[in-house]
Amino acid sequence: MYDRVETEYFTAKQKAAKRLCRGSVKPSDLPSNAEIRDQIQVFARLHEGDTRTANLQKMRVHALRVMRQLCRYRPRLIGSVMTGHVRKGSDIDLHLFSDHVEPITNILEEMGLQFDVERKQVEKHGEARVFTHVHVYDSFNFELTIYPEDKAHYVFKSSITGKAIERASIAELEQFLHAEYPDLDVDEAIAEQEEAVDPHQMFRLLLLPLEQVKQNPKYHPEGDVLYHSLQVFELARDAQPYDEEFLLAALLHDVGKGIDPFDHVGAALQVLDGLITPRTAWLIEHHMLALEYKAGTLGHRQRLKLEESDDFDDLMLLRDCDTQGRVSGAIVGTVDEALAYLKELERQNNS
Repeated sequence: MYDRVETEYFTAKQKAAKRLCRGSVKPSDLPSNAEIRDQIQVFARLHEGDTRTANLQKMRVHALRVMRQLCRYRPRLIGSVMTGHVRKGSDIDLHLFSDHVEPITNILEEMGLQFDVERKQVEKHGEARVFTHVHVYDSFNFELTIYPEDKAHYVFKSSITGKAIERASIAELEQFLHAEYPDLDVDEAIAEQEEAVDPHQMFRLLLLPLEQVKQNPKYHPEGDVLYHSLQVFELARDAQPYDEEFLLAALLHDVGKGIDPFDHVGAALQVLDGLITPRTAWLIEHHMLALEYKAGTLGHRQRLKLEESDDFDDLMLLRDCDTQGRVSGAIVGTVDEALAYLKELERQNNS
């Protein structure tokens, strides 16, 4: 559950019991949800250290910023960001109350946020209900659950404690932040977040349209540019899982094909200017010259220039990943999974 292979306590317990025990298992023999949550927190403290505490404060401030924008829908902060039980990949969970989702998504669009709307049917006690979730992609991701307006005062129960869930309104969260972080200037922290540019949002905007960019099947039998890019990223991660700059080059090396197919390298460098490091830019800039180098068609002077670079070996590795990432039917992750991996790597490197 820490690695989010499973997200539901019941399913995780059933799988664990099946692996470890023979025959039937009584529910009373299984750990409680609270016990599992506490062990997940042990993992988080062990593997994430002080980063986890710093992120928790930022996530709570971020939650308040978005809640203020959505104030008319009586937002309530719930979940791990409210209770403090966060770990890597945790979302900020909000309950909102509206009979229509469109006014909420309109505000998200005005804020410049990317999101997906999901409607999930859940059957409980023989009754089927449809829940509306809005997944917001930001420096910290949100999951907004939209309930009808008449549910604003409904008491939701926790699957962990069985008691009423802990939740906070805007005013309650403001009071909580002042008490929890007495040295924090909340309004100043929110202003800093609003001014900051999250490059991962831009990367997502550049990557998603690549699914519609088809390639010559002679050279790219795998199909569209996005599928190819995700294959290259997977191969790069297998080769150098902790090299953030290299992995970013692998994921973004062809984003220019969605802008200018006649000069995709130049287009990529222009749109990514200021969002990537010089090393990542150098790898993207020279990945096509590396193809000529491998083919033996690159001029002598340019060959020497590439070879003199400290990143020459990484460029050749990127070239190999680029060439190998052209397999029809290859299993890859999603754009959001790739970006989540890079975000976590960035946090670890910064800590």
